Amino acid sequence: MGVSSPSSHHTASRREAGGETVRSSFVKVDFYAPPGGVRETVRLAKSAMSVGFDGFFVSETSHDPFVLLAAASQAATESLEFGTAIAVAFPRSPMVMAMASWDLARESKFMLGLGTQVSAHIRGRFSMEWGAPVERLRDYVAALRAIWNVWQSGGKLNYRGEFYRFTLMTPFFDPGPIADPVIPVWLAGVGPRSTRLAGEIADGFHVHPFHTLRYLDDVVMPGLADGRRMAARDPDAVAVGASVLVATGRTAEDVAEAAKKTKMQIAFYASTPAYRRVLELHGWDVGPALSAMSRRGQWDAMGDLVSDAMLDEVAVVAPVPELGCRLRERYGGRLDRIGVYPSASLTDAEWRLVIAGIRG
Repeated sequence: MGVSSPSSHHTASRREAGGETVRSSFVKVDFYAPPGGVRETVRLAKSAMSVGFDGFFVSETSHDPFVLLAAASQAATESLEFGTAIAVAFPRSPMVMAMASWDLARESKFMLGLGTQVSAHIRGRFSMEWGAPVERLRDYVAALRAIWNVWQSGGKLNYRGEFYRFTLMTPFFDPGPIADPVIPVWLAGVGPRSTRLAGEIADGFHVHPFHTLRYLDDVVMPGLADGRRMAARDPDAVAVGASVLVATGRTAEDVAEAAKKTKMQIAFYASTPAYRRVLELHGWDVGPALSAMSRRGQWDAMGDLVSDAMLDEVAVVAPVPELGCRLRERYGGRLDRIGVYPSASLTDAEWRLVIAGIRG
């Protein structure tokens, strides 16, 4: 099938500034569902649709994202786009991933977001092999697109990559064509190699919630641009979306309490060596201490090592009436899609206020 081009509803309008192509506005405001079962996810999808969100994303944490999206997409299909942000690629064969994605794309507007996870989880949690994650993910996406192409267009399945080979597809196991066979593939990553890979082959890139504006501008965007240049792709080829850590509430006391919880979330991410690049860019030296505390199980105390200055760099701290405007001020002109992570427990009226502020 080759590298698909994102449709118009995935990419923001652009303007030229200083010789660089930048986004002039947000196109989509997304809801990132917190971990929950099928019934709760369906309820949230219905609410997200009624409030006016554009997209509805689930992650792979304590529940299977494809099961959740299958239910949610049937309950709220009129206007929402659906996606994984992200599903872990390597525990699943590309054939299994292709089938789940194809079924969802048949019934809804679906975007497949993929991530690699880290060695400890792939080996220890999933009991799968780990190695050469960037090269393996490149092969994985190519295999997906080859499988989808056979299902849509017919012909013999004959994909032979570095890590994956698929050579058998009989009519009994072929689900057949669908109305919109170009399933956007979004990748996630933190390091420069994974970011360049997304620039080369992906339709979109999920920025990790543990980021700063400086990291976005100095590492993520240049990495995507390098990948696009390597593959001779158009500047609009890769949409960029982010779920943003926030601390919000209705009162100053609510915001202060939320800030404590957000510091704990930041500490959890900062304790993981895979995310140390963000700390190193800013000269924050708390990573080793947080890692040691996590090994000792001192989760509740880890947030104390996150300073207010670090909180302000990583998260947006604002009361509900100001949150949307603050998000727009920080990220407008940079992202195609934006959402709040984790999606705060706001009323429908408050969510409408936040969405209006983001859209300006």
